[in-house]
Amino acid sequence: MHANAKVFVAGHRGLVGSAIERELRSAGHQNLLLRTHAELDLTDPVATRAFFEREQPDHVFLAAARVGGILANQQYPADFVRDNLLIQTNVIHEAWRAGVQRLLFLGSSCIYPRLAPQPMQESDLLTGPLEPTNRPYALAKIAGIEMCWSYNRQHGTRFLAAMPTNLYGPGDNHDLDTSHVIPALLRKFHEARVQGLPSVSVWGSGEPRREFMYSDDMAAACVFLMNLPDDCFDSLLGSDEALSGRFEPPLINIGVGEDLSIRELAETVRQVTGYQGDITFDRSKPDGTPRKLMDVSCLNALGFQPRVSLREGLRRALASAPYAQTLATPA
Repeated sequence: MHANAKVFVAGHRGLVGSAIERELRSAGHQNLLLRTHAELDLTDPVATRAFFEREQPDHVFLAAARVGGILANQQYPADFVRDNLLIQTNVIHEAWRAGVQRLLFLGSSCIYPRLAPQPMQESDLLTGPLEPTNRPYALAKIAGIEMCWSYNRQHGTRFLAAMPTNLYGPGDNHDLDTSHVIPALLRKFHEARVQGLPSVSVWGSGEPRREFMYSDDMAAACVFLMNLPDDCFDSLLGSDEALSGRFEPPLINIGVGEDLSIRELAETVRQVTGYQGDITFDRSKPDGTPRKLMDVSCLNALGFQPRVSLREGLRRALASAPYAQTLATPA
């Protein structure tokens, strides 16, 4: 991407999109197209078409999505599948119509089967049943991968799907009813310390293992991918299975390549927040997928490595949280 290229970051107010915006600005990109949901509803095909026809972006980062943790996915499954299908359908189609040079579609590691071999490789897509607690969201994201693949085959587009591991960082959602595990734990432990509570309850058994990546590292990986030389970028765009005989979707994993248990994560959050009380585990709550570790050998082979450790990332995420004004010095 040239420094003066017109770049549309769809979803720039969210955790993923805001990190991508920061990374682009730090790399010297000033010609950014940014629209809030109030300014542009990407579930509206008429509004989305008008935007692309008027602005004619050169590149697109499709980070706009309806996201949430286990509770939100269980409570609003129809909203998750509907809104994500609408957003990606409208943006991908209009990006093709507008002649966008490169598009990066952001998904999630939940696209892989619930019991996929660990670590999960790109080739594990569609090889088994999904985790029921987030299946509507996962199916929508799988449809987005297929859209990129199909448009590449039929229309010669250059649309790549990137699947980040579990993310956290500035701009995260800290609502305990809809947030993911790290912002929920940070808030729970922080508030327990401030209020002097004797214990903190964590959902599930604590046994599932998860991989976590700081959002700015993810953004650096996304911009890195979009800046690859043409031949290298094109090698990631998949193949026509009818011709190649190989299952090669335009898909690449983004992660750190190592995980830890939820119990270990909770202990680390306790240390970072300075909480001194006990940790209990509510086994009446769902665990979700037993393990979700990404195989990031493809990304690493291209030359990318993350920079922020989990403990340092947790400190930064806590410092940027809405309740940070009551924060004491972390342990």
